Amino acid sequence: MAKILITGVAGFIGSALALRLLEKNNEVVGIDNLNDYYPVQLKKARLARTEAFEQFDFIYGDIADREFMAEIFQQHDFDVVVNLAAQAGVRHSISHPYPYVDTNITGFLNILEGCRYQHVKHLVFASSSSVYGANTKQPFSEHDSVNHPISLYAASKKANELMAHSYAHLYGLPCTGLRFFTVYGPWMRPDAALFKFTQGILAGQPISVFNHGKMVRDFTYIDDIIESTLRVIENPAEANGHWQSDAPDPATSYAPYRIFNVGNHTPVPLMRYIEILETCLGKKANINFMSMQPGDVPETVSDVTHLQTVVNFQPQKAIETGIVNFVDWYLNFYQVNSCAK
Repeated sequence: MAKILITGVAGFIGSALALRLLEKNNEVVGIDNLNDYYPVQLKKARLARTEAFEQFDFIYGDIADREFMAEIFQQHDFDVVVNLAAQAGVRHSISHPYPYVDTNITGFLNILEGCRYQHVKHLVFASSSSVYGANTKQPFSEHDSVNHPISLYAASKKANELMAHSYAHLYGLPCTGLRFFTVYGPWMRPDAALFKFTQGILAGQPISVFNHGKMVRDFTYIDDIIESTLRVIENPAEANGHWQSDAPDPATSYAPYRIFNVGNHTPVPLMRYIEILETCLGKKANINFMSMQPGDVPETVSDVTHLQTVVNFQPQKAIETGIVNFVDWYLNFYQVNSCAK
């Protein structure tokens, strides 16, 4: 049993992780500012699942608020901190850059400072596959450099990795960054492709498919994301005694720091993803093919050898099962009928 802080606890991944930790009898303190980037109704519904547990304490607040975060760390003695709070969305970062600096960078600094002064045993934080940016070598490996982000969102996540390493070096704070690859499943964000496709198909409205459908993604199911994160939490980062400064490995360090890809390591064409969704809904999509969006990439595929080696697990849920689970949840949560039901 441990006392764990989860930031972004009303979010897609945050709420699912909190639920699993609570089921394992851990004490969880959750922070969220319930912003309106997407409907707050969904965030409150996620929270309702965790608030049923006595050992869960929800605190409304913003990680970018320095005084608020300092007070949280003064009032609680956390064993582990999991930072999942972030301003999400690659395309949104192009038109609304400031929230990404406020939350993803200033907010993360507040978390690092709290962990530093409280001597937290392990900081686990969400990075993103977006950090690979202009890289085209596939599959993406944590052992390759990622110095060419193509969106501010990606740059902010790369900044988190660099900031965490500096605290691991200066203060011996064990830090583990998780580069999540295209997470999907029940309770997911409404701005994600699967959610928007489902809405559009059921409403008989066109769905926008970018790069004229020539997209490949490493779709990773939420349960696999959570299992990976749980195992990482239980294995705090350690210094790599074989790390070489003249041939530096970006995934590890002489300090207690490491980076993991968390992906299904199975490339899936976007059009196949849509085909499965059409079958689940019993309705064909009206597709509006469009050119590539700024900040986007045509293909993502993860190498998860490092994760498998350290925690003896790798994501594996097939999209044929994952999409069915999402559709079942969506139809039930929004009380919608489909032709396939």
